[in-house]
Amino acid sequence: MAGPIGEGSADQVRRAQLSESLAAARERVAAAERAAGRPAGSARLMVVTKYFPARDMELLIELGAAEFGENREPEAGRKVAQVREDRPESVFTVDMIGSLQRKKARTVARWAHRVQSVDSAELVDALAAAARSSLERGDRTTPLGVLLQLSLDGDPRRGGAVAGALPALADQVLAADDALRLDGLMVIAPLSGEAGAHLAAAARVHEQFRERYPQAVELSAGMSGDLEDAIVNGSTCVRVGTAIMGPRPILSP
Repeated sequence: MAGPIGEGSADQVRRAQLSESLAAARERVAAAERAAGRPAGSARLMVVTKYFPARDMELLIELGAAEFGENREPEAGRKVAQVREDRPESVFTVDMIGSLQRKKARTVARWAHRVQSVDSAELVDALAAAARSSLERGDRTTPLGVLLQLSLDGDPRRGGAVAGALPALADQVLAADDALRLDGLMVIAPLSGEAGAHLAAAARVHEQFRERYPQAVELSAGMSGDLEDAIVNGSTCVRVGTAIMGPRPILSP
């Protein structure tokens, strides 16, 4: 059945918008890799689709995007389920990148490739139990990836664990290796100070962390405003939302 008049054209307009902004973001990443002397493709582009509809994710998949970030549950779970129902043949992953309450670990473990915001022993325990349950039910077939969130300024409002607390959390993740996989670190640069200096500090912490945990190769750092600084400092994954998706849509109260 045909949709409402204008629906197709609106879809085409949105596709064109996303195509242009995605191409521009990819070129920014490629240029930053070249400037840093890094191999092409060594910094992956994650599209942050929070607040935007499942249809946008589907259009981005059609445009070749395959790695997405979400930070709101249950919105994210509903969106992922919708896209997988609409496009069962598509191969894509979605990471949880926002602060996560322990009570939502069970639902997130059903759809998340990784949780990038792990910052407490309690959350590690909750995710381990949730991932085991999801594996037993067949909701997932591999352990849940974990990035420990590094806090550079110790501000609890922005989440993360200080560098000195990371080894204990990492050891706890490794103890749950039947359910969890230690992939690396994630960082959000503090609001004050220079992003480049913060990201250089994160790179030093990651380098020291990898000496003890060589499997933790991922450093998720950099967003729309500072991805170049992040790539210079070794980021393997830049999380880009606004520069691709546009302004956040107005949500109903």
